[in-house]
Amino acid sequence: MKRLLAAALIFTAGSALAAELPPEIVKAGSLKVAIVPNYPPMEFKDPATGALSGFDVELGDALGRKLGIKIAWQETSFDQMMPAITTGRVDAILSGMTDVASRQDSATFIDYLRNGPLFFVQQSRAAEFKDMTALCGKKVGASRRTNMPKMIEVWSTANCASTPIVFVGTEGSADARTQLRQGRIDAAVQGGETLPYIMDLEPGIYLPVGKVFATQFTGLALPVKEKGLQQAVAEALDALIADGTYKALLVKWKLADYGVEKASINAGQ
Repeated sequence: MKRLLAAALIFTAGSALAAELPPEIVKAGSLKVAIVPNYPPMEFKDPATGALSGFDVELGDALGRKLGIKIAWQETSFDQMMPAITTGRVDAILSGMTDVASRQDSATFIDYLRNGPLFFVQQSRAAEFKDMTALCGKKVGASRRTNMPKMIEVWSTANCASTPIVFVGTEGSADARTQLRQGRIDAAVQGGETLPYIMDLEPGIYLPVGKVFATQFTGLALPVKEKGLQQAVAEALDALIADGTYKALLVKWKLADYGVEKASINAGQ
């Protein structure tokens, strides 16, 4: 009897969320979601199978189950994600995207992680970087297509008045790590939530310097006008938080320090 009651409650909740979805999505039975699978552990391709894997992939599939629809992953490039959502080629973006105010005119973000950028260096140079101020005057690389360059500049201005950081734009976090290993830059920056996974893959190579130096939110991006879809996704995320699914995924992907207590909308600055 208890099992039947629990199943009925789950069905009712799923039905209620589905009722908030746009009719065309309900009719299609799926949500087209853009993803760039090159940012582990958030999203990447399993080397053995080529299948999509990572926290965002499992979270997206879990959200789909709560909403009663299938997630249809659409692989794209970082540069094409926002145009894809503004033109309607996709219904959502779930790909480790930072919620920043400058993007909120083009998309509405359901924020699902709290994180921040982190400096790191080659472990072989640990003696040179006892603290974050040792980065002043050094060449620091990060993806030029993110908001990392601006955050590095802000930190440098506040902490390196006479010898500012020399920023080097890269073609993504993987390129930054390559340049770091080759000695072309002295340090690199990427999201603190991704570094433990990379350090497990490449033990003894990297060393974090200090702690995350800014607070930001990672969000699932949705069309600005789709208020019902936004509400349904936020409620689905809250349901995953309440039933423990969200926490289990955080633990699995070593992201427990970056979880949120409740879905928020456009919390990024």
